[in-house]
Amino acid sequence: MAFRRPAQQEYCARTSHATGMARDASSVPAFIPLHRPCRRALCNALSLALLGTCVLTMPALAADKTPASITTLPTLDVVGVTPNGDATLPADKSPYPVRGLDADQLDRMRSVDLTQAMDRNVPGISLNSVQGNPLQPDVQFRGFTGSPLLGIAQGIAVYQDGVRVNEIFGDTVNWDLLPQQGIERLDVVTGANPVFGLNTLGGAIVLHSKNGFDNPGTALSYEAGSFGREVASVESGGNNGTLGYYLLADNLYEQGWRDLSPTHARHYLANVGWRGERASLDLNLSKARTNLTGNGAQSIEALRRDYESIFTAPDQTENDLTQASLHGSYTFADDLVLSAMVYDRTVKTRSFNGDGSDAEECEDDEDFLCEEEDEAGEQEFVTDQNGDPVSSEYDAINNIGHRRQRAHGGNVQLVFSRPLGGHDNQLVVGGDWLSGHVRYSSIVEPAVLLDDRSTSRDSGLEIPEDALDVFASTRTYAWYATDTFNVTDALALTVSARYNETRTRIADRSGENPDLNGNHVFSRLNPAAGLAWKMSDAVTAYGSYSESTRAPTPVELTCSDEDAPCKLPNQFVADPPLNQVVAKSWEAGLRGRGAGLQWQAGVFRTTAHDDILFQAIGGATSNEGFFANVGDTRRQGLELSAQGRLAQERLAWSASYTWLDATYQDGFTENAVHHPEADDDGLITVQRGDRIPGLSRHQLKAGIEFAITDALRIGADGQYRSSQYLRGDESNQLAPIGGYALFGLHATWDVTPRLQLSARIENLTDKRYASFGTLGEPDEVFPGDSDPRFLGPGAPRGGWVGARYRF
Repeated sequence: MAFRRPAQQEYCARTSHATGMARDASSVPAFIPLHRPCRRALCNALSLALLGTCVLTMPALAADKTPASITTLPTLDVVGVTPNGDATLPADKSPYPVRGLDADQLDRMRSVDLTQAMDRNVPGISLNSVQGNPLQPDVQFRGFTGSPLLGIAQGIAVYQDGVRVNEIFGDTVNWDLLPQQGIERLDVVTGANPVFGLNTLGGAIVLHSKNGFDNPGTALSYEAGSFGREVASVESGGNNGTLGYYLLADNLYEQGWRDLSPTHARHYLANVGWRGERASLDLNLSKARTNLTGNGAQSIEALRRDYESIFTAPDQTENDLTQASLHGSYTFADDLVLSAMVYDRTVKTRSFNGDGSDAEECEDDEDFLCEEEDEAGEQEFVTDQNGDPVSSEYDAINNIGHRRQRAHGGNVQLVFSRPLGGHDNQLVVGGDWLSGHVRYSSIVEPAVLLDDRSTSRDSGLEIPEDALDVFASTRTYAWYATDTFNVTDALALTVSARYNETRTRIADRSGENPDLNGNHVFSRLNPAAGLAWKMSDAVTAYGSYSESTRAPTPVELTCSDEDAPCKLPNQFVADPPLNQVVAKSWEAGLRGRGAGLQWQAGVFRTTAHDDILFQAIGGATSNEGFFANVGDTRRQGLELSAQGRLAQERLAWSASYTWLDATYQDGFTENAVHHPEADDDGLITVQRGDRIPGLSRHQLKAGIEFAITDALRIGADGQYRSSQYLRGDESNQLAPIGGYALFGLHATWDVTPRLQLSARIENLTDKRYASFGTLGEPDEVFPGDSDPRFLGPGAPRGGWVGARYRF
């Protein structure tokens, strides 16, 4: 079937090799955006306020009243060594660095979501705006990616309260389903640490939700400003020493700064906890509903004409999350703790994506559409569900997809903290189990491209040749152990290992694609070892080696044949098997503290063997292609960070620098049909040493905050990212996109011990920049345009004001 897959949130067009940027910084013209006024009524905030009123009428569980002023407790100098957080080590005994943000830091930043908070404050983290939606970025760490988009080579594992939130179908991460306001702490664990499970190639992000024991009190918050954005939340927590509760509800709506790009997200979080003398029990419930419009990259020529314009619309994704987890622990003795956790997670996704069609008017009858000519030069009619030819008035398509993913599993873990041979020792052993399945169905509907480049709906027609109904299931069993042995009081040795076995089954439910059926098994034992040497009270040296794996996902296994390319996730075929990706990581460095200063300096190198990449062969934005093992890739670099306080601790500052060298270590032939330098077959040659596109080599972040008075604080932050090659230009033949610097301001004023006002400005200099791009066919929508570069433009200057009241 010759219809083109639309540029949608969940497919490869904007997330794989098909993504490229402008040739140089001057290629991105200086646009003047139109700032839209807020048009949304305050009903979103009022609904949350009503919930807050209900919360206030609940019986008070808190033993102590809400404090009259905000108190920042010192951060414990410990790091988690497993995803569930039950096992910890002193930071000076950890053989790898762990970066984190606590609830107080997240609260002060007032970021739109967790990804923006990490981008501004965690060394090595950066965002690519592939979809153009603030809640749908690609999060990159050390050259590896956690993305909501199918087709991206995923390499970051993400956990919330021990629940792995990488989705079953493609290891994707729906960042829009994670509530920032309900997070007590966020930790970024570096390297291919096997204890953190599958997909931990570059690192893992571990989230811990709030509870009523650590977060008593009730607060109402509201913020509004540019792009028609309004954010409202209510949270309440309390305990009586034995029983505790925590509740959160938040609501975000914005019109978006680009055309036809609204976003609406709601999150609900609840925790009920019990604490006994030796035991504890926590029930965590999460619910989220989001309606996201991310119309993705735009032709560079069209952006020159109108910075707020889009290619086609809509590109809409609706997510519905229901998650429950039960976590318990029992302390047999001070040196022996047993913990267990079970969970169930369901995500329902509906996508509606409109785009131009690559079907053409029939040469013999211009009233109807025909597929492209075959090798014999013949055309066939495009037919609907009734077998009738489709009228040529339909110059666009709507891809309508439904996906239901359910995952459930559990974890059992023992922590032994008993001396061994007269030396302190901590041994952690555990096992994980995960079972998940996905049911995916889709239809393609003929449509008409309207004047605003959106598509018409409800034509009543379908293209049965492009319909799909597929079922996939996966099961993973894992056993792990990690032991930290104090060789001396100053030297700690950590050894770890994890065995994973993953079984994936794929079945065709339509009866039209029986060759799709298949079973795949992947297994491996991954080791790790490291040393931490406390050279003095102020300086610790660390070094480690680790291995981790990523098993091919169902979406990759069903789309890996060069002779039968897919338009993800709309079309699947039976394909040859893929090898799992094996990451081998080295890192070493120094960290220290003293005199109000904390710092870290380290180097790292990770080689991903048999890396899986999406090879694009066509589509308006290079969305058609296949997955393939392309050999080894390597990410290596240097990380420097420091933070401290001056002027009697009234001034806080932080700074970090990351140098990243991400390259292909094996040459291969790349399908890049829209590349200007491609040969007659649409191929380019990637050589060893070519840089991986979409990754900046240099990244610098800095921030400062000054307390003018005890109640009034102002701050500024900035970040710089250097140039990056186009995705789709793996051969590095085109000039890279120029780097850019962004700056922001923020301020908070504690009007009273209970009332706090805030204000912030982002992109202070109104910089025109792009963090993402692709190569495509602009003339499919804009006749006469020929430049194949598409850009993901960054948001213009924006400002917001807010208020928070604590009861």
